Amino acid sequence: MAQRSQWGLPSTAAGVLLAGLALPGAHGGGAAVLGSIAPSAGAPALSRPGRAGQAKGPATGTSSSGSAGAGSQGTWAAVALTAVAAPLLSRRARRRQGQRGLFPACARGVLSVRHAKAAVAEKEAEGVEEAVDPEVAWRLELLRSVGEECQTVPELQNLITKKPNFVLYDGFEPSGRMHIAQGIYKMLNVNKCTKAGGTFIFWVADWFALMNDKMGGDIEKIRVVGKYLIEVWKASGMDMSQVKFLWSSQEITQNAEVYWMQALDIARRSTLARVKKCCQIMGRGEDSLTAAQILYPIMQCADIFFLKADICQLGVDQRKVNMLARDYCDAARRKLKPVILSHHMLYGLKKGQAKMSKSDPDSAIFMEDSAEDVERKILNAYCPSVPEGDANTADQEMSLVADDLKNPCLDYIRYVLFSRENYEFCVGDQVFTEFEALREAFVAGDVAEAELKTSLIREINLLLEPVRQHFAGSPEAQELLEKVSTWRKENLTPATSETRLHLQGLDGRPVFAVMAPLAGEFVRFEDVWSVMVRLRSAPEGSQVVLWLEDWTASALDCLGGDKDAIKAFYDLLLQGLRTLSPGLMETVTVCWQGEAILAGSEEYWTSVIDAGRCCSLEDVRGAVPDGRLETASQVVAAIMHIGDVLALGSAGESILCGDPAREGLHRLATEQLSRRKLAAPELQLLAAPALRLRGDGEGLDEDTNVFLTDTQPVVNGKIKKAFCEPGNLDLNPPLEWVDLLMQLQGEFVVRRKPANGGDQSYTSSSTIREDFASGVLHPGDLKPALSKALNEALEPVRTDFKAAELKKAAKKLDTVRKALLKKAKQAKKG
Repeated sequence: MAQRSQWGLPSTAAGVLLAGLALPGAHGGGAAVLGSIAPSAGAPALSRPGRAGQAKGPATGTSSSGSAGAGSQGTWAAVALTAVAAPLLSRRARRRQGQRGLFPACARGVLSVRHAKAAVAEKEAEGVEEAVDPEVAWRLELLRSVGEECQTVPELQNLITKKPNFVLYDGFEPSGRMHIAQGIYKMLNVNKCTKAGGTFIFWVADWFALMNDKMGGDIEKIRVVGKYLIEVWKASGMDMSQVKFLWSSQEITQNAEVYWMQALDIARRSTLARVKKCCQIMGRGEDSLTAAQILYPIMQCADIFFLKADICQLGVDQRKVNMLARDYCDAARRKLKPVILSHHMLYGLKKGQAKMSKSDPDSAIFMEDSAEDVERKILNAYCPSVPEGDANTADQEMSLVADDLKNPCLDYIRYVLFSRENYEFCVGDQVFTEFEALREAFVAGDVAEAELKTSLIREINLLLEPVRQHFAGSPEAQELLEKVSTWRKENLTPATSETRLHLQGLDGRPVFAVMAPLAGEFVRFEDVWSVMVRLRSAPEGSQVVLWLEDWTASALDCLGGDKDAIKAFYDLLLQGLRTLSPGLMETVTVCWQGEAILAGSEEYWTSVIDAGRCCSLEDVRGAVPDGRLETASQVVAAIMHIGDVLALGSAGESILCGDPAREGLHRLATEQLSRRKLAAPELQLLAAPALRLRGDGEGLDEDTNVFLTDTQPVVNGKIKKAFCEPGNLDLNPPLEWVDLLMQLQGEFVVRRKPANGGDQSYTSSSTIREDFASGVLHPGDLKPALSKALNEALEPVRTDFKAAELKKAAKKLDTVRKALLKKAKQAKKG
């Protein structure tokens, strides 16, 4: 069998690498650069800690050419070249070396000699000599041995150089069983990561398991399962000194605003098409998706940033959502992206199984399997020695490394057994120290299938035996196992209770809820008036609630998602309402969506996700204006609306009063509740008069709408330019404004010279329209009178807006508007 150097690289490979680089001698092209990183004569060779924490001496194995010591020197150079050359390769060269930025770890081969030479030559040409810390080189190789893919190696090297105490994370959903990939294979990978200096965070997704109805939707059972799984890892040999277990139910609830604002920010910056590509993590294709299945990848992406993870160390099956996190960093202009270190997905034991399945007990070895179970499963396992084209044809993206055999027995041996340091696999009287040699012998017929399986059974049972003994000898662990085993046999069904946010401040009366408009760059007088019209239509005896959708506005990228600007908009809107109709607002309960969510985040988001699970993407598409479903945030906002409606009806009977422009979303909510046999609110659509000063499509919104922050000269200028054709009653914005002002002020007075008919006071909309239609009232007289009356109505608002907090709000809104305008101009240019 081939001998291995101190770094785990075959001595023969090291010798070839040295020969290709012509390292010995003064004329070697790379000698000058490597001289700065290779050990000097007489200096101790670079070593890595052994199993007992002691440094191992240099290997003395003989290469294929028979030269002593070549393995040690060659391997050292290989490690150094990996660290130096990887960051120097061009993007094109990296693509040649391996798709998706794949750089094999030294244990499975080094950068090709041609690329290594090119990188060294490039370094020499620049006249730069950069010493590589041997410790960094060792840690880099150790981490790379964990992943089938690394995005990206240069970033990983930079991370461990500048941040030795880096953080890795993986998440798991407690669901009852742990197979060998999640148990032994994960333990081996975690130990490598922590040995390299990292802190490993396990994100115990108990809340997600609850939402997926695992363990009958019983959170206490789910938590027991989580504790059982942790106990398995401890027994399997996982070094817990640098491992943390964080429970999602606790962490998200305690930090709800941070977590959910991060999730909403990811949603608003991500297209729906991009997020749909991630749905493989849930075992679903892109067809027949529910709205909840769009939210899940967004939440998993949010986990990464919430946990401040430097490295995502999950399986290849999670690759797409992890890459979504890197794409988000580009969109959000975050300089430091999480490194993606994706480990291999072990094949299922049956033919055609690209990965293990917890639902199929014979597709994998489970950590609680008996020795007899292991023997039976391995003896029956698919184990071809020649490629069979129809094997593992599904889920091709589960593996990034070409494998024509797709043999699960060999897969176990390669990734579980040979992942251990200095491992030797014994078959009969043969001893293999390298997986490739074993594979070649098996394919050639030198190792029989029966022999291979017998040895594999023995080795797996040796790995599982400490776990069996731990659960047999620990009363606490045994109790956990007994509970989990009992529940597994039971037919656990989810509870039928309906989760919803219970709003604080509801007094038991029927609720009449009015949805405020979404935040915009200006607070239009029309916005204030439309809310007033709807609030005034509330039935007597009802509790009138004004719902401010600040978090939804952020998700939908209103005002660039700036939460302070969104709050500023609603502060100004509320003050406008209180100034223009103080008596009305004294009877109104104002609810900020964000505050309500934070008061019961677990209940709210559970209700949102439950709604999303019953709501298809096509349902959402039919609810949004024009059916244009382009961003993930539109989907999230739609199911948040259902959660809002559920909350508003938490006290009993309710009426939802909304703008006809959002009829689709309102009907989506009421239909979803009816479909789930829940009390749906009565829907009341009430259109307010359009107060735009010109026809639709004419002029800029900024010039054709009256804003609460407009000064007197600005108002005068806008009214002067308003469309007001003599005798035209069909399209006459000034007359719409007169109707409004008469409701606020009681009368409308036109001042004019006696020669032009003298002053005229109007208290009836029909009278003024008759005069205008007949020509008695001319636009030249109507417009000045309208300007005066409108400025009189706005003057109290202007006075109130002089308060410090409101001045600050108006300034914030103006600043964000200008920044967005500048950004739009820059985007248009380039």
